Amino acid sequence: MSGAPDEEKLEELRQQKMEELQDRAEGQQGDAGQEAAKQQAEAQKNALLRQHLTDEARKRLNTVKMSKPEFGEQVERQVVTLARSGRIQGKIDDDKMKQLLQELKPDSQSFDIKRR
Repeated sequence: MSGAPDEEKLEELRQQKMEELQDRAEGQQGDAGQEAAKQQAEAQKNALLRQHLTDEARKRLNTVKMSKPEFGEQVERQVVTLARSGRIQGKIDDDKMKQLLQELKPDSQSFDIKRR
């Protein structure tokens, strides 16, 4: 009769382990789903940028992203927002991209160095 409680504990442990494994599997599927959604959003953003920017403007934006990633992302979001709202007529060329970068650039502080 002492074997029955041990079997019950063993079965309970098996059940807990199965639930943990299922939770982990669901978590991994959720992560994969989020990753797929991120990739899809990135692909849509790139398609919009390709559609609304000339090659020179895209090169300039990529250069900005290399040197200042946060600022580059901000500019990309701005262009995508403008494109989705329909406020872009034609394509943004290099001159318009320069103007947009100038408008979005945070005020740079000038430093006056005085030597004594």
